[in-house]
Amino acid sequence: MCGIVAVVQPTAAEVYEELAPAVRGYFLGRGATDPDDLTGDVFVRVAERLGGFRGDRAALRRWVFTIAHNRLVDEYRRSGRRPDAPMAAPPDTTPTSPVPESLDPDLLAALAELTDDQRAVVVLRFVADLPVRDVAKVLGRRSGAVKMLQARGLEALRVALEPGRT
Repeated sequence: MCGIVAVVQPTAAEVYEELAPAVRGYFLGRGATDPDDLTGDVFVRVAERLGGFRGDRAALRRWVFTIAHNRLVDEYRRSGRRPDAPMAAPPDTTPTSPVPESLDPDLLAALAELTDDQRAVVVLRFVADLPVRDVAKVLGRRSGAVKMLQARGLEALRVALEPGRT
């Protein structure tokens, strides 16, 4: 036998179940005002376009987070909000859907102190669990720039989360 491998196209429900918590976490980490609404918008677009998607699981994850990133950029433009403006307070984190446990209020407050670019990289790397090259593709940056933003963002988080810091 020649060993032909059949590619199985995931359903929209399967993609939602697997990635919705991370997409919502991405929106929370980026300071979105309504992460649940944005997450819903992303998966409506995913469901509409899933039939045309071709690629492996890593490509699917990158594709979904590219849609999420573009949806957030659209939201910033629509609302006139500058994405690099610091958040006054962390958003309400009362979950209405599952959210990664790592996004506790202290972490959200610390993320709010990062630049928008640092926050985007850190959240895509550690909440969305994307490799550097995929983060670079989602954000339209070079891998070296992503690595630099990650290093600076993680250092800023370390300082912001130090015990006894007020």
